[in-house]
Amino acid sequence: MAREIVVYADESIRRGRYFSDFYGGAAVRAEHIEEVRTSLARVAEGANLRRELKWQKVSASYLDKYIAFVNAAFDLVVADKMKVRVMFTENSLVPQNLTEYHRQNAYHILYRYFLKYGFGFEYAGQPGQLTRVRLYLDALPGTREGNAAFRGRINALEEYPPFRCAGIVFPSDQIAEVRSHDHIVLQLVDVIVGAIQFRLNDGHKVKAPGAARRGGKTIAKEKL
Repeated sequence: MAREIVVYADESIRRGRYFSDFYGGAAVRAEHIEEVRTSLARVAEGANLRRELKWQKVSASYLDKYIAFVNAAFDLVVADKMKVRVMFTENSLVPQNLTEYHRQNAYHILYRYFLKYGFGFEYAGQPGQLTRVRLYLDALPGTREGNAAFRGRINALEEYPPFRCAGIVFPSDQIAEVRSHDHIVLQLVDVIVGAIQFRLNDGHKVKAPGAARRGGKTIAKEKL
């Protein structure tokens, strides 16, 4: 019987002040998935966070509740029940020799690189046993045909020699586009990726035009 790793992945801003193209994901071994989902959902419900959790919704009135949610998530990381990874580009490092294909397909190309290199799947295999990666991707932009081609390229990652040697497979029927509203782990990814891009791009210093002080939401997000 194949082992299974469940990955929830999302992306944030395409272009930031200093850093861009943020991709994030959480990886959970199948034997821990119910514990992770239940633990996060319990904290969210206990804090009366019944609607979808998102970085954009963080405010002073909800700050303590979001802190409790993120603390619970990092407790799961410390307990080795979940791994969180984030990838982004640095604006000062300008890509060279890009073709028109690269420019038109940058979103999918970078997403594939994130899934290929971000989680260390080549070290996740077990001798004599397949390890299946199940992907839950927040709804992809672009055309139906383009997204289908992207899923095909993700499936083809299992032919990457280090993955093949480790028995890592990406079954095409386990690569799904989902709504983050329905997946508490994907909501966590949104919050963490949002926080990282906010801080790296000096979002905590932003003031409204003409304002002498930062807004309450900005201060709350900095604290989180």
